[in-house]
Formats: sequence, C-alpha cells, structure tokens
Amino acid sequence: MLIKTRGIVFRTTKYSETSIIADIFTEEKGLRGYIVSGVRTPKSKISPSLLQLMSLVEIVAYDREDKKLNRIQEIKPAYLYSAIPFEVQRSAIGQFLIEVCSKAIREPEEQPDLFDFLFHSFVFLDQTKEKLSNLHLAFLVELSAFLGFLPQGQWSKQTPCFDLREGLFCPFMKSQFIMDENSSQVLSGLLSGHMSQSHLLRLNRHERKRLLGYLLDYYHYHLENFATINAHHVLEQVLED
Repeated sequence: MLIKTRGIVFRTTKYSETSIIADIFTEEKGLRGYIVSGVRTPKSKISPSLLQLMSLVEIVAYDREDKKLNRIQEIKPAYLYSAIPFEVQRSAIGQFLIEVCSKAIREPEEQPDLFDFLFHSFVFLDQTKEKLSNLHLAFLVELSAFLGFLPQGQWSKQTPCFDLREGLFCPFMKSQFIMDENSSQVLSGLLSGHMSQSHLLRLNRHERKRLLGYLLDYYHYHLENFATINAHHVLEQVLED
C-alpha cells in the first residue's frame, strides 16, 4: 500500500551506480529503509539534496511490512533549513543530533511523540537566535525520556551525585559510575528546564565536555548495542566557552 508521511533522513548509503538507500524515521511507520532509484543521475526527478542527513521531508512511499526496503514514489521538503547548512556551529550540532538518533532509534514502529520531538528539535536548531553551546546537552536529556530512561530524582544536598548505572540521584559517590557533583547539579537543571532554555546555563568548555561524556556513557549503559558517537569531537572544536 501507499503511505503519505513526514520523515527525517537518518542515514544514506550509495546503492549501485545511480541509486541511494535511505533510512528515514517516519511519523507514520517509525524507522524505514527506502531505495531511491536513479537519484544520482542528471535527469533524476528527485533532488539529491532532499536526501541529505537531517532533511525534513514529506514522502509518498510503498509500505510492506514483510520488506526491509521499500520505494519512494514522491518526496518533497517538509521544512527547508535556512541556517543549519550555512553556519558551522548549527551544522556541527545537527550532525551530532542525527548521529545520536540514528544509533539510538532502530525500531520500525510508529512513535509519533518521538517524531514530533525530533522534528521540532531540528526546526528549533535552525531558527533559534540564542546561544547554541548547550543545546546538544538538553537534547540528550529530553531524548532519554522518549527512549525510556529519563534520569530520576533531582539534585539536592542530600542527593548531590547522579548514578549513571541506576539512573537516579544518590547521597554520595559510592561507585565509579557516578557523575561528579557539579555535573550532577547541571543535569538536574536540564531536567527541570527545556531545550529552549539551555542557553541560560553557564558552562565553560571543560564543564560542557565533561557533562557530554557522562551523558554518552549514560546512553551506553541504558541502550543495548549503542555504538560509539564520533560527531562530538567536532563539537568540542566549534562550540564557544
């Protein structure tokens, strides 16, 4: 059958001499794989730019549950970026977000709330006029809620440390899987805020890098087979203090 749905391009791979296989997280069906034939030819009716990472699209596609790869009949933009492709910081953050998504979300099932969160996160990244330095940290915290392992509790003098394995704030540093107190306090602030408020956090480059390392460790502990993230190395070079 044919479905019409919005989608987010997670990953693309060259297939044969002229085609592309695209992993697209769709609003209607979750993560789906599509063959897009002839897109790498001069006469293609589909612009290759529509299949770049992070692209927000609307597609009409064939959908059969018994097939790993289906075909796209029509594709058009659902939103056109005006800043991400042209600004180094936004682009680097976007590359990081999409890499996390592609390695954390692997289920071919409908998840409309998660889709809505991701779609609006990329639009926000493109449109916001505030500082971007902490946006990726807030994104990781908010995404964990949709993936089923949102940190529990909050920072206090009685629970000043966050246990990465247990996923909650605890009274003292009792194991090697504990965030330091300062990072734990920042995490608590992220939990009580929203991505749109992440610019209000005052973190220097070292504090930001340390918290990001903790959060990626947290994902590794709570997501089976969560592959190593590489895009954060670029972030460390382009984000401001």
